[in-house]
Amino acid sequence: MQPTTAQYDLLERAIIDGSRLTIMRRGTEYVVIPERLRVESGREVIMARHPSTGHRLELIVDEIDSLEAVR
Repeated sequence: MQPTTAQYDLLERAIIDGSRLTIMRRGTEYVVIPERLRVESGREVIMARHPSTGHRLELIVDEIDSLEAVR
């Protein structure tokens, strides 16, 4: 998926506010708190953590199927 401008805005707002996002990737749903966005080897990577366990996750943006705010 190539994120839309609105999805990038949503991601940036979630990073700033510390709010949760639901990310679908390869049929698996992740609820995460994104902490930053970085580029590694030319690919954008979302650095996030699980809201309950605190485990860190790295999700590559071009592997994401969908991205939504948790309300």
